[in-house]
Amino acid sequence: MSTASAYLTVAGLGVDVIYKDIKNLHISVYPPVGRVRVAAPQRTDEDTIRLAVVQRLPWIKRQREQLQKAERQSRREMLSGETHYVWGKRYQLDVSRAGGHYRVEAKGKTLWLVTPKGTDADGRRSALDRWYRRQLKEAVPALLEKWQPIVDVEVDKVVVRRMKTKWGTCIAHSRTIWLNPELAKKNPRCLEYIVVHELVHLLERGHGDRFVELMNQLMPDWRARRDELNRAPLAEESWV
Repeated sequence: MSTASAYLTVAGLGVDVIYKDIKNLHISVYPPVGRVRVAAPQRTDEDTIRLAVVQRLPWIKRQREQLQKAERQSRREMLSGETHYVWGKRYQLDVSRAGGHYRVEAKGKTLWLVTPKGTDADGRRSALDRWYRRQLKEAVPALLEKWQPIVDVEVDKVVVRRMKTKWGTCIAHSRTIWLNPELAKKNPRCLEYIVVHELVHLLERGHGDRFVELMNQLMPDWRARRDELNRAPLAEESWV
């Protein structure tokens, strides 16, 4: 549990520091502009944190550059002709059809969104969001069936939940994985990377040497998948 926080400036970078009841120090870079956060064990002194950030500066700068260069969609007004992404492919939205039931279909280069007559933009947005969530939920079981035996772990529950700073997270004590529904817009390789990433966290909580070693063994191209995910178009959203 977080107990305190601080803000440091290291090599010209603003760094948020969160002190937690953890064993190892972790550095993260968050979208959309590359906010740097350090999760540090309680009683970690400032010099240790500064040194850790300096040592990871090349990696931090690469992550920030990728995030800042990522294409960002403007806010979707849910009108025909807009661009939307499904599993990494670009589609043109068509909302011209009305029906008695909500229906979404990606066909050819068109993302058809059929809604009852009179549905406003918020209603269309909610219908499309529900569809993305279903897409993600339908894709996950096959990935778990493939990767749980390989990683030699099992999860008890998978939750699809919108998160402003993470693609996924692992709740180790309940063996639960949370996945961001935005993943249904990205290349399936990215979802597979996040699933494996979170499964490995059931073996190793942090992102230290052991975590990297496990990822290298299990998914040798994980860095390329991670970078692809970071370069993928980001939804217009108020990231915190």
